[in-house]
Amino acid sequence: MRYKIKILTGHRLFMPFLCLAVVLLVNVLKTPAFFQISMNNGVFYGYMVDIINRGSELVILAIGMTLVTAASGGQDISVGAVMAVAAALCCQILSGGKVSTNIFENPLLLAMLAALAAALLCGAFNGFLVAKLHIQPMVATLILFTAGRGIAQLITRGQITYIRVDSYKVLGGYIGKCPIPTPVFMSMAAVILIAVVVKKTALGLYIESVGVNASASRLVGLNSSLIKFLTYVLCGVLAGFAGIIASSRIYSADANNIGLYMEMDAILAVALGGNILSGGKFSLIGSVIGAYTIQALTTTLYAMNVSADQLPVYKAVVVITIVVLQSPVFRKFMGNHKRNAFRKREERHGY
Repeated sequence: MRYKIKILTGHRLFMPFLCLAVVLLVNVLKTPAFFQISMNNGVFYGYMVDIINRGSELVILAIGMTLVTAASGGQDISVGAVMAVAAALCCQILSGGKVSTNIFENPLLLAMLAALAAALLCGAFNGFLVAKLHIQPMVATLILFTAGRGIAQLITRGQITYIRVDSYKVLGGYIGKCPIPTPVFMSMAAVILIAVVVKKTALGLYIESVGVNASASRLVGLNSSLIKFLTYVLCGVLAGFAGIIASSRIYSADANNIGLYMEMDAILAVALGGNILSGGKFSLIGSVIGAYTIQALTTTLYAMNVSADQLPVYKAVVVITIVVLQSPVFRKFMGNHKRNAFRKREERHGY
């Protein structure tokens, strides 16, 4: 029995699941009806639905951040700004340059592809700086982190562009009479697609190999620069996709607020998912769990009437606690403490 418990607690997803369970338990104690799901006008409502729905964009960002972290040992802090750029370009094309429109001035597919292409270019820019010029990831992505929202403002001419067309609201709302929010399906599709790519091809193994030791990977014939570059491109495209969904939710492009601070939540989701931020082995499922933990924590704090201004403080305290609990140093300390306690107990009983 003890051996089975040791295997369970030693699994890399044990702590991410435990952290999520603790956050949900706090919600249940605070709000007994937390897990209650009701239907109104053919649509599901409830705290759990809100967590899964509102966490969709964060899930998409987290899986992109996971790939970047695993390959380069650094993080892309520009994903929030890339979301704003993609949303701005998509809405600007759909509106034909107008501040507000009730009809599409250009095809929706064209606008979405253009937005994803812009996000791809942003990712390629970051990837070039990191993979080719060997600039530290945090510094390289700081450029778009700083300039990205300015670029989005230039695209929208400093105004909020509104797309008041029902078909545009579907991506961030509901499909027909389906009671489940569309963003949930979009995030699931993104996770499945990336998981299939990294598991069914050699890309996942290459990413881990480069993250563990880029020099050794080059010696065995891997193009480590190309692999790092590809992860940043994928991260950019995923950020662009998340930006389109976020824009669809509010049927507009708000360059100042779309994706604001989400890069920090994405990094935290990767860390809470049990992934090593210095690169190497990674777990997409762990990052997904981490993303929902962050969203559950946010929902919890709002339910406790914590204001938006105070939210980062409370979130930081909880996240620091969770990260410390998952720290290898803390785990080693606890392991040594248990062994010492066990040894003292044996000595007391004369074993």
